[in-house]
Amino acid sequence: MAGLRAVPLAVTAALAFVLLGAGGWVSTPAQPEPAALAALVPGANVAVDLDPWIAFLPSHPQETGLILYPGARVDPRVYAGAARAIAEHGYPTLIVPMPLNLAMLAPERGLEVIRSFPQVKRWVVGGHSLGGAMAARFALSHPALIHGLVLWASRPTAADDLSSLAFPVASIYATEDVLMDPQTIAAARGLLPPDTTFVEIAGGNHAQFGRYPPQPGSRPASISPDEQQDLVVQATLALLAEVDDARP
Repeated sequence: MAGLRAVPLAVTAALAFVLLGAGGWVSTPAQPEPAALAALVPGANVAVDLDPWIAFLPSHPQETGLILYPGARVDPRVYAGAARAIAEHGYPTLIVPMPLNLAMLAPERGLEVIRSFPQVKRWVVGGHSLGGAMAARFALSHPALIHGLVLWASRPTAADDLSSLAFPVASIYATEDVLMDPQTIAAARGLLPPDTTFVEIAGGNHAQFGRYPPQPGSRPASISPDEQQDLVVQATLALLAEVDDARP
C-alpha cells in the first residue's frame, strides 16, 4: 500500500513544482524601458489613468477608440509610448492588463472597457503577439461591437477564422522578428479577411513593438526603437482613420 500511495504523492509533488515554476515565470514579466515609463506622465492634450486600465484619454477625443491586449509575460506599460502617440491624434487608447500577464486567461476583458466608455461609438481592438491573437478571438466573438482589428506581430489561432468578417484589419509585422516571423504571418493570411492590409516593417524585431529588453532567442533590430514605434503608430492610425471613414 505504501508503494501505491507514493505514486500520487510523487505526481502531486511534480505538479506543484511545475505550477510554482510557471507562477514564477509569469510573475516576472519583461519590464518597460524608461521611454515607455515617460509616456505615462499626463500632458496638456492627453490624460493618463493607470487603474483599472492604462488609459490614454485625449482632451478632444474622436468617437473611435482602441483597445490593446499586451503580449505574454510582458508588463503592459511597455506599450505606453505607442499608445500615447495614438491618443495624441485624438483616439482614446486603453492597454488592458491581463491576469498573470497572459491574455489567453481573459480574452473577454475588452467588454469591461467598452461598457465603461459609452461615449466611444466605434472600437478597434488589437494587440501584440499572444495579445493580438486574443484580440482577434474577441473580435470574432463580438462582431457587432468591434469595427476593426490591428495585429502587432501576431496572427489568429488556427481555431479562429476571421476571413468572413466585414471590418478593416491590419497586420503589422517585422522582418527581423523570429518569434512571429514573416513566414508565420503569411501562413495565417487565410484566417483573415481578403482585404486585410499587411504592413512590413523592414529591420524591426519583436520587442520593439513595445519598449522592453529583447527576449532570449530574439534577433537584433536594424532600426531604432523610435523608428519602429513610429512605423507601428502610423500603420495603426491608418486603420483607425479607415474605421472613421467607414462610419455610417
